[in-house]
Amino acid sequence: MEFTLDLDRRQIEKIEKILDEELIDLGVSNVILLDLAGNVIVNLDNGNTQHDVYSLAALAAGNFGAVSAMANLIGEQEFSLLFHKGETDSIHFSKVTDDLLLLSIFGKEVSLGFLRLKVTEAVRKIESLFG
Repeated sequence: MEFTLDLDRRQIEKIEKILDEELIDLGVSNVILLDLAGNVIVNLDNGNTQHDVYSLAALAAGNFGAVSAMANLIGEQEFSLLFHKGETDSIHFSKVTDDLLLLSIFGKEVSLGFLRLKVTEAVRKIESLFG
């Protein structure tokens, strides 16, 4: 897989601001922007998490790739919702660009529907930085 991502410090800071305002302020405990190889680009949390973000990013990239392959096998280009619900925490995946994935970890206090709306807004804002 050939992949190049050229972000300067200013773009990274803008992405961090977007994710903080749209998701962390909503109540998301951890948000990770990663490439499809599992490399962490941005990692933000609410200060109350102790996740191994590098392992999470690697596993999330692999999971996203596997689910994308399953979608292709049944004739879908991709699945629009990739979400894992746990007893206390859940994980939501969202494709940002062809090369970037956004992983949001959140608890029961955050509505999935509202999260999806805020993720869509955040993704739109991040995409505009690459335009």
